[in-house]
Amino acid sequence: MADPLNESKSLLVRRWGEMGGYWGISRTMAEVHALLFVSGQPLCTDDIMTQLHVSRGSASTNLRALVDWGLARRVHKLGDRKEYFQAHTDVWDMFETITRERRRREVEPIIATIDRCCAMVGDHAPADRAEDREMREFRRRLEGLRTFLSTMSTLFDLVLQIGSEGVDELAQVLAQSAASPDHARPESAQATRRTPSRSRTTRTTKRKTRK
Repeated sequence: MADPLNESKSLLVRRWGEMGGYWGISRTMAEVHALLFVSGQPLCTDDIMTQLHVSRGSASTNLRALVDWGLARRVHKLGDRKEYFQAHTDVWDMFETITRERRRREVEPIIATIDRCCAMVGDHAPADRAEDREMREFRRRLEGLRTFLSTMSTLFDLVLQIGSEGVDELAQVLAQSAASPDHARPESAQATRRTPSRSRTTRTTKRKTRK
């Protein structure tokens, strides 16, 4: 008879591993993280090797990487010389760690590169009008990209500052605002203002008829 708990854990480990690429880590590292997350007790390297069918080198490397990311910690058992590992199980802390690491590894370097590119073309004098137009367009696109990335980075900072409870409250406020009857697109509101109401048109017609 199949064990629902173990089947459920295995399914989550596989899916979490498939999703690892979306937040910048290898599939094996994501699977190790998921296994630690769903395990009720700390696991050692041998446990990881047995349950995920990976080599000792792969298990050790990915466990160290998870510790470096701040997603897992080392645990020592009294009388046991083996080194055990345990995942941080607070979901908000996990989200914050992944967000900060991804921004440090991916967003901040590309912003620095954009700044360098802008500085490179800023020091270059265009030879003719066509080159000048192309350079202005190039800078405009770079500045737009930088503004977007900086804005998203600021939003992440705000989300992290307000915390998990604040995010829940913010989500409720936004959901209520989106569901409100007064929540309409500006174009619709302008069209409504430009179009006279039916009753007003009828009253104007009746006045002209009486005259």
